[in-house]
Amino acid sequence: MQADYKIFNADCLKKTTLPANSCDLIVTSPPYNVGMAYDGTGSKDSVDYSEYLKFTRNWIRNAMYWSRDEGRMCINVALDTSKFGKFPLTAYVTQIALKSGWKYFATIIWNEGNISRRTAWGSWKSASAPHIISPVETVIVFYKRKWIRGPYQNDDITKTELNNWTTKLWSFNGESAKRVGHDAPFPRELPRRCIKLFSKQGETILDPFTGSGTTLIEALLHNRKAIGIEMEERYCQLANKRISENVLEKLL
Repeated sequence: MQADYKIFNADCLKKTTLPANSCDLIVTSPPYNVGMAYDGTGSKDSVDYSEYLKFTRNWIRNAMYWSRDEGRMCINVALDTSKFGKFPLTAYVTQIALKSGWKYFATIIWNEGNISRRTAWGSWKSASAPHIISPVETVIVFYKRKWIRGPYQNDDITKTELNNWTTKLWSFNGESAKRVGHDAPFPRELPRRCIKLFSKQGETILDPFTGSGTTLIEALLHNRKAIGIEMEERYCQLANKRISENVLEKLL
């Protein structure tokens, strides 16, 4: 196995960051606009919601440009958000992708199973204003031109994995921000499933919000090529470090 990857310290809002037709599968978790102070992207993660939706439209359109005709995209987002009011985030992102030309395939519900807060203090023992707690996020799956692809070859998914992962409910724990060293990491299990389900060995996986490099790690470990885009330089360094520890050292 050879580690074939590139990380660009760049902005995914710039179409010229990558050439057209650069990738076969996009797996990413974009900023949620919930007020988390991401270094280097804090301005984008605390903007007015209309500006956030514009930001989402821009990067999703670029993703369409970068994707090959048989390309697919998996977006991990919160089900909804209460920042700047109540917004159905998954629904909004889905509509933006559809209007940008992507075709819809499915929404997978990810049950994180590690929500610590279980009370709804908005209206204690009252129906006046109950607070609804969501222990789930979603993975929205799209494709560019057509869903059915060419002959089955270079697939590495097992029968058990296929049977277990093709339900619309995935249950596994989230990732520790402290352990990884990033404000909002997702667990490696999430991109691993997306990569093995929706791509073949030798294909190119893109994460336009690379963060700590989780998607790239799983792509490389499963014999794919990997491209990452990340605005914050220290996260580029973190991603390279994690790739070195989890992938490159295994090749020695």
